[in-house]
Amino acid sequence: MITAEQLKDIKERTEALNRYLDIEGKKIQVEEEQLRTQAPGFWDNQKAAEAQMKKVKGLQQWISGYNEVKTLADEVQLAFDFYKDELVTEEEVDDAYAKAIAAVEALELKNMLREEADQMDCVLKINSGAGGTESQDWASMLMRMYLHYAETHGYKATIANLQEGDEAGIKTCTIEISGDYAYGYLKGENGVHRLVRVSPYNAQGKRMTSFASVFVTPLVDDTIEVNIEPARMSWDTFRSGGAGGQNVNKVESGVRLRYQYKDPYTGEEEEILIENTETRDQPKNRENALRLLRSMLYDKELQHRMAEQAKVEAGKKKIEWGSQIRSYVFDDRRVKDHRTNFQTSDVNGVMDGKIDGFIKAYLMEFAGSGE
Repeated sequence: MITAEQLKDIKERTEALNRYLDIEGKKIQVEEEQLRTQAPGFWDNQKAAEAQMKKVKGLQQWISGYNEVKTLADEVQLAFDFYKDELVTEEEVDDAYAKAIAAVEALELKNMLREEADQMDCVLKINSGAGGTESQDWASMLMRMYLHYAETHGYKATIANLQEGDEAGIKTCTIEISGDYAYGYLKGENGVHRLVRVSPYNAQGKRMTSFASVFVTPLVDDTIEVNIEPARMSWDTFRSGGAGGQNVNKVESGVRLRYQYKDPYTGEEEEILIENTETRDQPKNRENALRLLRSMLYDKELQHRMAEQAKVEAGKKKIEWGSQIRSYVFDDRRVKDHRTNFQTSDVNGVMDGKIDGFIKAYLMEFAGSGE
């Protein structure tokens, strides 16, 4: 059974969250922001109105999240007192504590996501590395892992583009993941993921190493201004692939957007290539491709800001974007993150989307680095 010290700890952490989150201040802010939604002509500008409603909802979620933690912490105290009077069992006290500590830790973690982009939806792109079928199979396993993660966390996941492998797996895919703080939680997945296993595609049964890269960018909405120069854009159309149907391979609904990007800080130029086959409607695919371009340009600005901040805070641990971040060693039953040293032997669980331990370890080590 829990100790009096554990009970004291959970009460202190609950009180600390009340201070850190400024719950009383947020309650006043919600009232003020709600008043704005009652102004005449509020819905005349729909985009601005939707942004305002999102702001109100975000504040309310912090308050309700804290209220849940406070209720669960109070229930632990109650169960602890009832146990002294032999009204509840040890198991019931421990169960109340387990629920409360999980809620406290979840809110403490969310409290670390304070950057502007953290609360946004995100775009997650997976590219298979060199190695043909083996790497393409690994890329498809990662896609499945992230789709499962999204599903278990109540996020909406939409595959915006998918190119299947020659024999198995995928060459590349782009997934849009929508939900509260999707980018904040998934931004630490950015980098190279390494698989070591006995390959089913190798006749000699040799141990093979495969790589796939994951790129995570915030999905910006219309309330954030991103400068796109039309003169640098060009479009192609192509026939979307797919599993049969009368429309398949007959209508050029797929779009390919090329953007000649010039870095405003270094002057370096590169071509950004975006393909979208999300729908059978070419105008919608164009709109989706433009939204992805805006997200990528916003992310480049974000990365520049992070690099500048890193120069200022040279003493702090550097996060290498695009470096090898995690190894999945199947026959040793081990998945290890090289940045945080967090590891688990539950390989099957990880591949089924249970990556919360890695996400938590990353945020605890790096999310507060700008504080």
